[in-house]
Amino acid sequence: MAFVRPTSASDSGFSFGFKIVEGLKGGIKAAGDLLDRGVTGLGGFYDEAQCGLVKIDSNFQQFVANHVDPLFGRERYTLIQQLSEGQDALDISDYEKGLNRDIALSCLTMATAMTARAYFPPLYLASFALGLYLTRRPIIVASRVFARKKRIEISTISALSLVGTWFGGFFVSGGFCLVVFFSSEKLVVITQDRSHKSLINVFRQQPRSLWKLVDGVEVEVPFECVQAGDLIVVNAGETVPADGVIVDGMATIDQHVLTGEAQPAEKSVDDTVFAATVMLAGKIHVRIEKTGEQTVAAQIGNILNSTTGYQLSIEAKGVRLANQLAPPTLVLGLLAWPLVSYEAMIAVLGSAVGFNIKITGPIAMLNFLNVASKHGVLVKDGRSLELLHTVDTVIFDKTGTLTQEQPEVAQIHLCSDLDANTLLTYAAAAEHRQTHPIARAIQTAATQKGLVLPSIDQGRYEMGYGIRVEVQGILVRVGSERYMELEGIAIPSAILPVMESCHAQGHSMVMVAVGDRLAGAIELSPTLRPEAKSVIAELQRRGLDIVIISGDQEQPTRKMAQELGIPRYFANTLPEHKAAMVEQLQQEGRTVCFVGDGINDAIALKTAQVSISLRGAATAATDTAQIVLMTQNLEQLLFPFDLGREFDSNLRFGFATAIGAGVLVLASAYTKLVGIAGATGIWAVGLGTGLTIASLPLFSHPEELPVVKADTSKD
Repeated sequence: MAFVRPTSASDSGFSFGFKIVEGLKGGIKAAGDLLDRGVTGLGGFYDEAQCGLVKIDSNFQQFVANHVDPLFGRERYTLIQQLSEGQDALDISDYEKGLNRDIALSCLTMATAMTARAYFPPLYLASFALGLYLTRRPIIVASRVFARKKRIEISTISALSLVGTWFGGFFVSGGFCLVVFFSSEKLVVITQDRSHKSLINVFRQQPRSLWKLVDGVEVEVPFECVQAGDLIVVNAGETVPADGVIVDGMATIDQHVLTGEAQPAEKSVDDTVFAATVMLAGKIHVRIEKTGEQTVAAQIGNILNSTTGYQLSIEAKGVRLANQLAPPTLVLGLLAWPLVSYEAMIAVLGSAVGFNIKITGPIAMLNFLNVASKHGVLVKDGRSLELLHTVDTVIFDKTGTLTQEQPEVAQIHLCSDLDANTLLTYAAAAEHRQTHPIARAIQTAATQKGLVLPSIDQGRYEMGYGIRVEVQGILVRVGSERYMELEGIAIPSAILPVMESCHAQGHSMVMVAVGDRLAGAIELSPTLRPEAKSVIAELQRRGLDIVIISGDQEQPTRKMAQELGIPRYFANTLPEHKAAMVEQLQQEGRTVCFVGDGINDAIALKTAQVSISLRGAATAATDTAQIVLMTQNLEQLLFPFDLGREFDSNLRFGFATAIGAGVLVLASAYTKLVGIAGATGIWAVGLGTGLTIASLPLFSHPEELPVVKADTSKD
């Protein structure tokens, strides 16, 4: 719109009005600009304040995690850090972070109420406001529990007693009840497994980079960059990064963590290799077919992550008993109001037996967990300790659990004029630079026999699909049957039946050629852990049924079961079938403890009521297992079973004490002998007695055994 300057007197009013409007418009615009700048400034201030609060909270949570939580068990905290191997040791949930804040605010609320009583009564308003704000969580928890389970639990008693306390004007008691409520919730969280993320990563042990073949040249690329169709190079001692097919080369591959087979697999062109398996010898070019989530190992991981763990379906015994006592406590508390007084009702509800048990139960559990940690046993979830005394069936994986990683020389088969010691000397000399389990087994056998290894010609040392070396001017070749065929070494017909027998037993054969003839073969068998027989015998003496489940072949599995005196075993078992067998035993009414170490054991470990692994096992196994034997010795297996029985007895004694104190509170409240302060005093004495009982394991197990730092390196 265009405005025209007025030309007559009659237009003067219009002109004046026009100027006023224009002035108002300018003022409004100026005020709007000022307001915009103010709002913008206020927004900036709000953002800065929010960032500051986030930083303060982050520092506070870090302080609690690093300095407060370890006070509840520094040894256990240290073992969790050792097991994490550079990963985040603890996974602190948002729920636990909220509890940390609420505990701090509850202490502030109680301190404010005490200051108001002693010095400045108006501070009661601040205490009241903070108390109502914090009471929101118990109310929300109680409403959710009731909506989901349609029953009254200890959370309902907490919510009602807190609301009644605040509106009754009992501010100091209200602050104390808040501290008790949030502390008990925190204790329950600490006793559960916080040592891993919600999803288990089966590839945590994979290399950060690998060698990709580009136009005939080996180029180092990040592990994440590998795609289907790429051609990669895998050398001895490396982990296969993805599923694929060999297009060139030969290799000896350890697949036991994936398949359970004790005997290393011989692989050559057109054979399939799998991610997470380990190359023991050789060199191969692999055409990648599946990466990441498509690999066999990842599929096992996906099944594992989608499987509901048994631990998630149970409550700790202290929490369970506290919830069972909630309905009668509520009835008695509500009856106290009309029969005695409002204060008596608050005294009964606020000093409920369940509160005592919910604190002493987790503290007793923490003390037993700390005792276990001092003896080199990491119990990640205390609920497993509760269940151990009910276990009647123990299932063992065979390869890697009952056997050691390094095999042993079982026999030396000759097909030339050389004697056994000379053949072993040549083989050990050829393998002296190798560190994989087969090489170590041959070197160990030579050392045990006191053989002196001759020097080798380093200039004629070649390692490819096998080892080719000159020993004192004599050409020596050590490797598999396929390697000998590749080298043009004939395999005598006399040794073929021996090879078939060895393979049927799950044993390995290492061929040794001297000159241009096969001189003989070294038979390697799985090494039974030296403590396995005594541990199995002790478990059977205690009345436990023992079962072996293995992915290995029938004959070696049967042989080991017979050697250990175990009548029941299952061979050729796939990972998902192991879990199905655990479920079948559970359906028969059995309480199952599964002991395993491989990726192929992880699903069964998660399905069993109690799961145990050994440090140095596949990460999928140690992440899933609720108990980890940190010294890699099966003798430690007996200690958590003993501790489980002691823990059950300790809980029973502590619960009886708590119920006695609760009955005394009820009697005192109904007879008007005490009010809220007196009831709280009686409850506190009962709590102190319960805490003393909960601390008994610290005195009955004073010895602290050294935790052996296991060798977790992968060959």
